[in-house]
Amino acid sequence: MSLRGSSFVRARAPLRLGLGGGGTDTSPYVETYGGVVINATVDLYAHVTFAPSESGEVELYLDDRGVSWRGPTDGPLPLDDELLLLKGAYNRACREFNGGRGMPLAIHVYADVPPGSGLGTSSAMVTALVQGFNELFQARLGPYDVARLAYDIERIDLKLNGGRQDQYAAAFGGVNFIEFGPGQAVLVNPLRISPETVAEFEASLVLFFSGVSRESARIIDEQTRNVSTGASQSLDAMHQLKAIAYQMKQALLLGRIAEVGAILDAGWEQKKRTASSVTTPELDAVYNAAKAAGAYGGKVSGAGGGGFMMFLVDPRRRQHVVRALEGAPGRIFASGLTSRGAMSWRIGDDLRKALGRAA
Repeated sequence: MSLRGSSFVRARAPLRLGLGGGGTDTSPYVETYGGVVINATVDLYAHVTFAPSESGEVELYLDDRGVSWRGPTDGPLPLDDELLLLKGAYNRACREFNGGRGMPLAIHVYADVPPGSGLGTSSAMVTALVQGFNELFQARLGPYDVARLAYDIERIDLKLNGGRQDQYAAAFGGVNFIEFGPGQAVLVNPLRISPETVAEFEASLVLFFSGVSRESARIIDEQTRNVSTGASQSLDAMHQLKAIAYQMKQALLLGRIAEVGAILDAGWEQKKRTASSVTTPELDAVYNAAKAAGAYGGKVSGAGGGGFMMFLVDPRRRQHVVRALEGAPGRIFASGLTSRGAMSWRIGDDLRKALGRAA
C-alpha cells in the first residue's frame, strides 16, 4: 500500500555561539583534565522533515546544497559521500528504534547558515535528526538522551573528530555552563540570565560570516596532537580557556556585557595559541577592523579558521562596527538568543502508522 503524502514529522535544533572554554571539551584534554564550556543558542537552526517515501526506498535530501541520494531499505546505507551525517543517523535509528529494519522515508534537511560555519551546524543537524526519530517512534528521549545519541552517531559511529558541547547545546537550548568528565559524565547547568541581560547581549551582538567555510576536524586534529605531545603553549592555553569559562559565567550572571566582550577578547588570544590554523591574516584583519571601530571584543566561532565571527559592542557603536565590516568579504546575520532546544512536531496523518501499513 502506498504511503500517504500528508504525513510529516518535522524537527529543528538551534545553532550555538561558544562563549568560553571551547576546546576543553575535546579529546584528549577532556579525559585528562575535565572540560568546561559556556555557550548560548541563537535563533538560527538546522531543520529536518521526515515524509513517506513515494518510491518505497530511502530518499535523502540535503536541500541547501542540492544533494540527494536514493537506495533500498534492505541494509545499512553506505557511508561514503556528502550525506554522511544523514546516512549515519538513519543507520543508527534503524538499529535503535526499528529493530534493525530499514524505513522507506524521505528525509529533507537544511540549515539557516552555510556549511562550515563554526556554529555547530553539523551537530545541530544530527541532533535534529535524532529528535525527529524520537518524535516518529515516540521514544520519550529527554535532552540528555538526544544529545548523547547524537554524540555517539558523530564521534563513535562515524568517527568524526570534534568536541562534545555542540550536541548538548542543540538539545537543551539557552545559555548553558556545561561540565564534562570524568569519563563520559556531562552536567548541563542552565544559567538564569535576566531578560534585561539577554536584551543587552542581543543589542550588542554583531554576527558576521567571513565568507570562508572551514573544516573543523583539521584544526581539532592539530590541537589534539599538541595536547597529546604535551606542547606547553597549547596546553597552557587550554587551561586558560577553561578558567575563562568561569569568568564568563560570572560576568553573564551579573549582566556585565562589556566585561563579557573583554573576556571574549582574552579567550580569542588564548584560542590562537592552541593551534596555528585557528586564525588567518584575513580573519585577523576583520577582527582588528571591528576592534578599531569600537567592539569590546569577539572571536571566531567554533574551532576557528573561518566561518562566523561574533563581536560584542556598545550598542551606540554598533553601526560603526557594521560599517567597518561591510568592507570585508562576507555578510552580517541578524540573530538573537533562543531558550528553546531541539523540538519536533507532527503534520497531518500519523507517519509511523503509514510506515507500518507500507511494511
